[in-house]
Amino acid sequence: MTEVNNDGVNRDEAPRAGSRPSPSELGRWRRHLANERAEAAVYRDLAQRYDGEERAILLAIAASEERHEQHWLTLLGDQVGPPRRADLGTRTLAFLARHFGSVFVLALVQRFEARANYDDDVDATPTMAADEQIHEEVIRALAARGRDRLSGSFRAAVFGANDGLVSNLALILGVTASGVSAHTVLVTGLAGLLAGALSMGAGEYVSVSSQRELLEASTPSPRVGAALTELDVDANELELVYRARGMSPEEARAHAAEVLRDPAAGADGHESVGPDPNRHEAVGTGLKAAVASFLFFAVGALIPVLPYLFGLQGTVAVLVAAGLVGATLLGTGVIVGLLSGAPPLRRAMRQLMIGYGAAGITYLLGLLVGGGLG
Repeated sequence: MTEVNNDGVNRDEAPRAGSRPSPSELGRWRRHLANERAEAAVYRDLAQRYDGEERAILLAIAASEERHEQHWLTLLGDQVGPPRRADLGTRTLAFLARHFGSVFVLALVQRFEARANYDDDVDATPTMAADEQIHEEVIRALAARGRDRLSGSFRAAVFGANDGLVSNLALILGVTASGVSAHTVLVTGLAGLLAGALSMGAGEYVSVSSQRELLEASTPSPRVGAALTELDVDANELELVYRARGMSPEEARAHAAEVLRDPAAGADGHESVGPDPNRHEAVGTGLKAAVASFLFFAVGALIPVLPYLFGLQGTVAVLVAAGLVGATLLGTGVIVGLLSGAPPLRRAMRQLMIGYGAAGITYLLGLLVGGGLG
């Protein structure tokens, strides 16, 4: 019979606990112990940055990591040895969790949990391996909450910065290739910066405001909840609402009957008859999106202009501008990858190739135009 003690350690699944471990096993167990201690601290530090349900969830994961820590302590017995440092990645997460605790850190933790598993470790229990997989999903859900809260303005900021970087670099390279003076390139770059930032800001305001208006138009009337108590139960008009929203007749009939049994629930907050009331949060506001788009486009568009502002000319200015823009595109690609849960390096390289591709095409066009005019 399998015995599980009150610290959560399955004694039948702790291999070689009573035999003499090899030096390599001791080193591996001590490394796992150090990492589990550091990971528990990461979650405790993150929990201090949150409140309510999110804090309780993070503390529960910390407690799970402490159970894993106890497993390695049990295996090591009196051979724990001096405390050792956790892996670099875990220490980096611990530093970020203590000092930031934002959705960016949660996104990093999500990726870390995806890589950190015990599937191939013969000395870890199946329960521990399953725990790590569940932790990844829990952190994914918490990170998704954070992404929803900032996605509207953040989307505008990222798109604004990328558009500013790529469009103004392409503009500057195209004009430079045509053979005009450095002063003309500078004026063109500054004009492109202002025109593009204003256009992006206005476009984001209209886009986000229109999206919010569409959402508001699809929100149920506040009178729906009050009408529930007056419906004819036999006719059950509420069933039509759910059928119009895509339910089958059987599903709509059952759901409507459930709501009618407790009309107060439908009247308080419309959880049974309305869409998600938090979806406006993910869209953001028109003004915030416009300001974010304007500012970040301007910052992005300024970067390829900097060499010309500092007096560089010709090929040197082009190479410096391209290098600055490339480094910034890599940075924004990493950030987007982290927040979206995608591989950051792949996102960064995609941003770089798209940006350089657009700039290269425009540069070639400038050469053709310049040659034709000459």
